[in-house]
Amino acid sequence: MKARVFILVATVIALFTGVNYAASTDAAPADTSSVDFKQWGLVAIQDSGRRKPLDTFARETLIRLTGRSTYTDKTGRKWQPNDIVLSAQLETHDWKNEPMVLVSSGKLKEQLGLDKTQRRFSFAQLVGSTELQRIANEARARKRAEQTLDRIQQEALSVSDRLVLFSNVVDGSALLIIPAPRNETDAWVQPSEFARYYSDAQFAPAQTQLQALVNAYAQGDGFNFSRAAHQLRENLRALSPSIYPQDRQLRLEYFYNHFEGFYRAIWCYGIALVILIAAYLRKRGRALQSLGVAIALLGLAFQASGILMRCMIAGRPPVTNMYESIIWVSFAVSLFGMIFFARYRAPVYLLAALPVTLIALLLVHQMPIAMPSSIDPLVPVLRDNFWLTIHVLTITLSYAAFALAMGFGHILLWRYARNPATASGDAPMHFWLYRVLQLGVLLLAAGTILGGVWANYSWGRFWGWDPKETWALIALLCYILTLHGRLAGWWTEFGLVVASVVCFLAVLMAWYGVNFVLGKGLHSYGFGIGGETYVATFVIADLLFVAFAIWRYRTSKHAIVIAGDVVAG
Repeated sequence: MKARVFILVATVIALFTGVNYAASTDAAPADTSSVDFKQWGLVAIQDSGRRKPLDTFARETLIRLTGRSTYTDKTGRKWQPNDIVLSAQLETHDWKNEPMVLVSSGKLKEQLGLDKTQRRFSFAQLVGSTELQRIANEARARKRAEQTLDRIQQEALSVSDRLVLFSNVVDGSALLIIPAPRNETDAWVQPSEFARYYSDAQFAPAQTQLQALVNAYAQGDGFNFSRAAHQLRENLRALSPSIYPQDRQLRLEYFYNHFEGFYRAIWCYGIALVILIAAYLRKRGRALQSLGVAIALLGLAFQASGILMRCMIAGRPPVTNMYESIIWVSFAVSLFGMIFFARYRAPVYLLAALPVTLIALLLVHQMPIAMPSSIDPLVPVLRDNFWLTIHVLTITLSYAAFALAMGFGHILLWRYARNPATASGDAPMHFWLYRVLQLGVLLLAAGTILGGVWANYSWGRFWGWDPKETWALIALLCYILTLHGRLAGWWTEFGLVVASVVCFLAVLMAWYGVNFVLGKGLHSYGFGIGGETYVATFVIADLLFVAFAIWRYRTSKHAIVIAGDVVAG
C-alpha cells in the first residue's frame, strides 16, 4: 500500500510539473466506494464556458461517455461519477479497457465490425479503429462545408467526441480547476500549468492540499480526503477571490444535482395518477381523490423547486434547449390541469394532465444523450433575458395548453370508443376541452407575434419563413381552424375532439421535428439528434387510436340511424 501511495503522490506531482509519469504495481488500490466525495465535488472547474462544481462536471462526463448517470465495472463494483474522474486521472483502475463508451447506432457498429448486441465498448477498442477515424474525418469535412450528415456520420462524430473527452479526463487536461487571476472570461488551467498565472509560492498551499488529497484517496481515508478537498477549495479561492464562484453557488448546484427534484416528481405523478384513476372508477372516492390531488401537488412542488434552482444556477428561464423546454412544458401542463381542476372541480383535468407530464419526464430521463440536462451558456441571439422570457415562455406555455388538450382529447376519444352515445351527451367535457384550446390559441398567437418582434430586433426582419416560424404558424392556423370550424358548425363536438389530438402533431413538428428531424434554419441553437424512434412510435400508435375511435363513432352512429328507421317503419 505504501508503494501505491508513493506512486499516486508522484503522479499528482507530475500533474503539477507537466512531466509525464507512468508506473505500474501489483498492489491493489484501496476501496473508495464508501468515501464521501461531497467536498471534492464542490471544487469549482471551468468547463464548456461555465464555472461549475466538479460534481456537475463528473456527472455530465459520465452521461456523455456512457449514457448513464452511474457506472458498474466488469467486476460488479458501482462507481460514483466523482470517484471515476479522480480514479481516471490517478490511474487507480484500468479505465481504458472498461466497456464504457456508448455507441448507439447499430449501422455504425456494423460498419466498424463491432458486436451489434453490445452498446458500450472500451476506449482502447474504439481508439484503434481506423474506420471510425475515417468516418469521423469525413463527417467533419462535410460539417465544415455545411453539408448534411447522415445518421452514421452524426454518430461517428459523437463517438469521436466521447473518445476525446475520455482522453482529456485521463490525461488531466480536462481538470481546469486553477482559476484565472483577473477576468471571468479568461481560461482556467490544469494544475500542471499553474505557472501561467501564479508563482510557486502562491500555488504552494494548493499543491500541499492536492498531495494530501491524493494520499487520503489512495488509503481510502474518507475523513482526511474530505478535509483536504475542503482546504483545497479554500486555497484555490484565495488565489482569485473575485473569479472563483461563491460557496453558496457551488453548494446550490451540488444540492440541485443530488436533490433530483424531477425524478421525485415522476414518482409523485405516477402514484397520484393511479390513485385518481381508482377514485374516478369508484365514482364516490372523495377521500381517494383528495389524496391523489395532494400527491400531485407534491409532485408539482418537487418539479417547481427543480426548475427554480435551475433558474438560479443558470440566471435565466429554463427554456433554451429541448431538455429544459420539456421540463418546463410538462410542469405547465400539470399546473394548468390543477388550475382548471380548481376552477371547475373536474378531476378529469388532472387525469388528462398527469399522463402527459409523466410521459414527458420519463422521456427526458431515459434519453440523456439526445436531450442532455447540462446547463450551457447562452448563444448570442438568446442573451436578452427580456425577450427570452416573454417570447419563449409564451410559446412553450401554449404547447403546454395544447398538450393538456391532447390529453383531454385522448380521454374523450376513449369514451367515444367505449360508448359513443354517452360520450356525445357529456356537454361539460366538450366545453372544458374548448376552453383549454382557446387558452392555447391565445398564447400561441401572442408568442408568435412576440417572436416576430424579437426576430426584427435580433435579425433585422419580422418574418423570414424560417422552418421554426413556418411550423409555429401552421400549428396556430390548425387550431384556429379547429375552433372556428366548431363555432361555425362545420363539424360536431366529436370533430373537435379528434382535432385536439391530431392538431398536436403540428405542435410536435414545430417543437421537436424542426430541431431534431429537419435540423435547418436560424434556430440552430436548439438542434439535436435522437429520439426519432420514440416519437415515430407515438405518432403511429396515436393515429391508429384516432382511426379506431372514428370507426367506432361512425359505426355506432350508423347503427343508431338503422335502429331509428326500423322503429319508424
